Amino acid sequence: MREYNDLKLAMKQAGVSLALAAGVLAAGCAHQPPVTDSQQTEAPPAKPLPPRNAPVAREAAIASQIRADAPLRYVVKKGDTLWDISGYYLRDPWYWPQLWYANPDIANPHLIYPGDVLILTRGPDGAFQLRRAGTERLSPRIREGSLESIATIPFDAIRAFITGPRLVDAEELQKAPYVVSFIDEHLIGGKGTISYIRNPANQGYAAENYSLVRDAGPYKDPDTGEILGQQAVPVGEMRITDFDAVATGIITKSHREALVGDRLLPLETEDLVHDFYPHAPDRNVEGRIISVYDGVSAIGQYQVVTLSIGSTDGIKRGHVLDIFEAGRLVLDPVEGGQVRLPELQSGQLLVFKTDAHVSFAVIMRAKRAVHIEDFVRTPQR
Repeated sequence: MREYNDLKLAMKQAGVSLALAAGVLAAGCAHQPPVTDSQQTEAPPAKPLPPRNAPVAREAAIASQIRADAPLRYVVKKGDTLWDISGYYLRDPWYWPQLWYANPDIANPHLIYPGDVLILTRGPDGAFQLRRAGTERLSPRIREGSLESIATIPFDAIRAFITGPRLVDAEELQKAPYVVSFIDEHLIGGKGTISYIRNPANQGYAAENYSLVRDAGPYKDPDTGEILGQQAVPVGEMRITDFDAVATGIITKSHREALVGDRLLPLETEDLVHDFYPHAPDRNVEGRIISVYDGVSAIGQYQVVTLSIGSTDGIKRGHVLDIFEAGRLVLDPVEGGQVRLPELQSGQLLVFKTDAHVSFAVIMRAKRAVHIEDFVRTPQR
């Protein structure tokens, strides 16, 4: 009875109904089925997780983040993302690590699979957490075969990035092998076009498959004018069939027309939608949006942007940042001169890839149109 009353009080303070509190207690006391061998032998995460003794937000802060309509029991569905699931339970997604933190059932949220049943409960220390209730599955194969753990963001959200500019070092791009001609003196190439390249062998290129890119000019910091790197627009992919002083290759994938002078770079194979979780930076950071991948002036949800800050500024995959529209300058009709209007928070983004001086993010929430040169900052709550 004491445990029940404590739970009611805590969830009432969090804005959660008493009915929800009763359900949570019942779910937390329910019999937990034994862990199967397939669960015990899951592959370890590709990247280190936060240590068990890492600082976490205070219990009161976590409790205040629990949504009043948070589900007592949720069955993970195919197509769910970590962002979606965190939104079912939390007002702000960067508290997600604290919701599953130190939970022995969900040591890595990327090992949540379609068919897993999640329940909201309280741990021995009184903190809210999600637990995996059992081994119910949408497939009887239990993580064998084609079942794949959920992604943090939908692949469709970064589809434009796959065919958008990638950041490269200017010297690397200048030294990269390039197309010197196409077969039969063609001026342009497409999928299936035989091409002549000079000279991958001399640059230490030994693999067969490459990304075909085009120099699209520099990324610049809007405040300092500093060049942060070169934009390399993907044209397609090429397979080298004969390494020689002038190599022979064939275009195997085409995003746009290939031209003489296009460069060859190693293929990028990084998984951009798995293996990271939403969380806020542990210190205050500020940057700007410097580019958008479809070239529009007004940016909306699920569009990919480039930021003027990167790993050297402390930015990591999974960082959630608030977006602020820079205050516009308007004319004062009474006293004359110009007045700068207050900044407006316009949305929220999630970083999914970082380089030294820039990072790439997807707009997850947009209250209003987002623009190039808008500010991005650590969320303040």
